[in-house]
Amino acid sequence: MKIKFLGTRGYIEPKSKKHTMYTSLMIYHNKNKIMIDCGENWLKKLKRLQPTSIFITHAHPDHAFGLKEGSFCPVYATKITFDLLKDFPIEKKYKKIVTIGKKTKIDGITFEPFEVMHSIKAPAVGYRITFNKKAFFYVPDVLWIENRKKAFKNILFYIGDGATIKRVMVRKDKKTNQLYGHANISSQLTWCQKENVKKMIITHCGSDIVKNEIKAKKEIIELAQKKGVEAILAYDGMTLEI
Repeated sequence: MKIKFLGTRGYIEPKSKKHTMYTSLMIYHNKNKIMIDCGENWLKKLKRLQPTSIFITHAHPDHAFGLKEGSFCPVYATKITFDLLKDFPIEKKYKKIVTIGKKTKIDGITFEPFEVMHSIKAPAVGYRITFNKKAFFYVPDVLWIENRKKAFKNILFYIGDGATIKRVMVRKDKKTNQLYGHANISSQLTWCQKENVKKMIITHCGSDIVKNEIKAKKEIIELAQKKGVEAILAYDGMTLEI
């Protein structure tokens, strides 16, 4: 199985050669091309990519609006995500609902959604992805992971949110007091340290990284070394063999 970071840019104005397209991952196995997230700047590129399935983490524009004109393959998402995308002409036969705690298997690859805290209006999930007893966890937008211990158990690496390095991006809803936003990279490295995950791969890169990657990379590596974790900055087109 091979994974490719199709895009690694967050929902920001700045872009660079390494971070141009909105965050998306493609998994290649046999004849399958399984895409995770399809933001609005992928809309006119889907026919070229020809995914065989698409998984969506949540209904924000940079993760789901590439489906505004519908889909030619199965789309996997939570019911609330499909409700938020109800105006998109996705055929009923292609709508596949994923449920927290229930696994989906495609040609030997298992996708298990986990509830995460990120957005109040567009609730998100992360996916634990397992193949041949090897697993990794993928969540490009996250403030907190519910049941993190189970999500991270014996994973090879964690692919997480690069919106900010140390800057705080946490907000509180005035009516409900619910928290939303993004965990910084420093906090996510601590999660890895606590759960004995040795490697974090950073995607969904924010302005901290995109505007000055050399400086950002140095700062991230220093943070990671202090926590005993290897940190890798993903970039558009980067591939890994699992």
